[in-house]
Amino acid sequence: MEMKPKKPLGQRLMDRPILLLVLGIVTMFVFYTLWGIYEVVTLPPSPLP
Repeated sequence: MEMKPKKPLGQRLMDRPILLLVLGIVTMFVFYTLWGIYEVVTLPPSPLP
């Protein structure tokens, strides 16, 4: 019984384009959501007229 060498992680990821697409979308969603929350939290109070 021969053991096949295990594929490297990078090659296994590149063999799954749908997984790459989902990871890209999730990463950008999380990044922009956290960035938006940070912007809202750090806004100075607006003076009322």
